Amino acid sequence: MTAIIYTSNSCGQCKMTKRLLDRREIPYTEFNIDDDPKYHEAVQSLSGQLRVPVTVIDERVVVGYNPMLLMQVG
Repeated sequence: MTAIIYTSNSCGQCKMTKRLLDRREIPYTEFNIDDDPKYHEAVQSLSGQLRVPVTVIDERVVVGYNPMLLMQVG
């Protein structure tokens, strides 16, 4: 199982989400919308908004820092 997480540089919830994934030993690929604006489109397509973090695990999309949902996947 590998996660994809869309983040931004100044996002505290992004840092907390990555920490939770690290604690659960879930590997992830990070796409930063500040480093490459083309990821804005992916975030909007997945979540219907421009808010990060957006985490995709096993085709399940979690918007924002939501430990309850993140603990249910995998």
